[in-house]
Amino acid sequence: MTIDVPRLQARVAELLTEYAIPSAAIGVLHEGEIAEFAIGVKNVETREPATTDTIYQCGSMTKTWTALAFMQLVDEGKVDLDAPVRTYLPGFTVADPEVSAKVTPRHLLYHANGIEEVFDDPGEGDDVYERMVDTITTAPQVFPLGYTHGYSAALGYAILARILEVIDNKRWDDVMRDRLFDPMGLTSTNSWREQVDHTRAATGHLIFSLDEGPIVTPVDHLPRAFGAGGGITSTTTEVLAMAHVLLTSGTAPNGKRIVSADSIREMASSRVPVPDPYMFGPEWALGLIVCDWRGETVYATDGSTIGQNARLRLLLDSHTAIAMLTNGGPRESFYRKVFNEILTDLGTVTIPDLPAPDPTLNLDLARYEGVYGRPGARYEVSAKGEKLYLTLVLDPMQAELLQKPDRIRYELLPVSETHFLMPPADPLEDTQTVAIYDFANGAAQYLHTNCRVNPRLG
Repeated sequence: MTIDVPRLQARVAELLTEYAIPSAAIGVLHEGEIAEFAIGVKNVETREPATTDTIYQCGSMTKTWTALAFMQLVDEGKVDLDAPVRTYLPGFTVADPEVSAKVTPRHLLYHANGIEEVFDDPGEGDDVYERMVDTITTAPQVFPLGYTHGYSAALGYAILARILEVIDNKRWDDVMRDRLFDPMGLTSTNSWREQVDHTRAATGHLIFSLDEGPIVTPVDHLPRAFGAGGGITSTTTEVLAMAHVLLTSGTAPNGKRIVSADSIREMASSRVPVPDPYMFGPEWALGLIVCDWRGETVYATDGSTIGQNARLRLLLDSHTAIAMLTNGGPRESFYRKVFNEILTDLGTVTIPDLPAPDPTLNLDLARYEGVYGRPGARYEVSAKGEKLYLTLVLDPMQAELLQKPDRIRYELLPVSETHFLMPPADPLEDTQTVAIYDFANGAAQYLHTNCRVNPRLG
């Protein structure tokens, strides 16, 4: 291990102050050796220091755990990734009859199912995934099955969780414990907030101004409906144990085989293109993001809850994994700065910058204008003179929670005919990227940003 931990600790402490993030726990697995450290406080009110034993919410990094458990079913011959979901859930129904009959676990694992993320409140009981599946009979399509990539925050992986429950005849939380956590020897990783040792848990924080600084989030957990896609809590040590499984073709640090080498290869190689390739990566695999760092393939899994964030990067060529858990943010520029410090120490490839705008492009701006959205999201794209703008429309409750206006306008700077940079509207934001694409009848049909796809509404 060639990491200068004292230097990194000092640098991360500076960045935490700059970004008003209360704490970060960081772990690096490099050629079989682990280096870990934590900086900051678990809670700005109690000022209790964070340590490498502090438990953080992992958000959508949970999807990688769920995918690993699902691939065990594949290894056991109990499921086929390309068999219809109805093979395992005979009553499965959504609004589109063809999708009801043809959607497969593979579509769900790499977010190409296109089913709208709408479901009735399934409550907080042990039957949450059964209830979710039962209440989506009228869920419409955002896009045709398999047509593009559109991230599903909760529903897609809830359906996978229900398949796991039916086959194993136990609730998803017990499936995860029996299939992954116990065999891997993990004692700090849990799938449900009721299982967490709250004396070790970090508290999430929001920030509305740099002057005010971080405040404790008013909502300290996600609903249980998000469990299979975002409910796992863990430490950097145990996140790196999951990384070890991925880096070593299926074997945990304790030597136990968790999934087959074939399943790890399938997770990495089965991919769909991501319309916006710059912010996270150009492809999505089974429970993993596929990144292109200056020609080297790097795998990623990220997560955010309400005030907590998780990042994991896997560099297979250099036998390296880097994990970071924080209780503030998310800020992509913070993650990039921290990880690039570590990657530079290791002498490996670093994270590429976002592309620069191309001022020579002469776009027909009318092709992009229109309203795009889905429940909970609305984007209005308009031209003024020779410039293109995106207005994000927030519903009143969301605007109040975020302490933002209900309409926020951004300029779109073209990188290509389908890709744009979106510079921040205030100091608490980073530059984002947007894809506007699929020009049927001369007008774009979809807007893709932050991994989510939004069809044209008008």
